[in-house]
Parts: sequence; C-alpha cells; structure tokens
Amino acid sequence: MERKDFLQKFAVGGSLLFTAPLFLNSCSDGTDDVMDDADNNQNGNGIKVDLNNASFSDLKTVGGFAYTGDIIVIRSGENSYIALSKVCTHQGCTVTYSHTNNQLPCPCHGSVFSLTGSVVEGPANTNLKTYSVKKEGDILTIT
Repeated sequence: MERKDFLQKFAVGGSLLFTAPLFLNSCSDGTDDVMDDADNNQNGNGIKVDLNNASFSDLKTVGGFAYTGDIIVIRSGENSYIALSKVCTHQGCTVTYSHTNNQLPCPCHGSVFSLTGSVVEGPANTNLKTYSVKKEGDILTIT
C-alpha cells in the first residue's frame, strides 16, 4: 500500500470514528432523559411532582412555574396546571414563562409559544410537546 492510499484511508476511517457518536445520538427522541430523571419520583405511571418539595415551591402560587427534567410545569389557575416541553423547537434552548403575557418566550432567538404549546412567534415553526397533568392532593402526575 502506498503512503498516499494509507493516508486517505486513515483520514476517512478516523472521520467515521469521530462522527459516529453524533449520528447515533441524533436518533434519540429525548424522552429517555425526561423519564430517567431521578428527581421526578417516577413509578412507571408518569412523572410525579411533590408540591411540598422546595424545588417546586413556585407552583404554590398562580403564575408560578418550575422545571422537572425537560418539562416546564406552570400553575395556570387555582387548581390547574400545564406541562410542556421546556426545550424550544428552534435550537433547543430552555423556554421561560411570562405570567403577565401568558406566553413562553425563548431567550435565545425570540421564539414565543402559547400556553397550549403553539408557536406564536418564530423563528421556531414547531409547537412544544404538551403533557397531561393530574393533581391528587399535593402530588402532580405528568404523563
């Protein structure tokens, strides 16, 4: 084998070794990260959020919000909660919640989402994933 052939094959093989993890990870839908979060106290029936836990103290007031895994949970009324993906569908930044506008703005590129997860303003063009929330006592179950 000539030196030129060796170097070409080495360059191609090395490139494949470095890029393979990117391709393999890109096949993930991201739900494993949410469901494996140990702080979620999951028991196979969804994600459990204990409203008495200090991490979720902002959910004690209407307009408050908190994150659990890749989900943003918003207290939208006296007994109503909303759960959406916190990951902006434009480039993956974390959205926040504006109680005064009842919208979820993305601080990175200006996308804005409604409380239903719908895109209000781009550059994002895909809605946020929504989850159902059930409250029993001081426990929220997100599925």
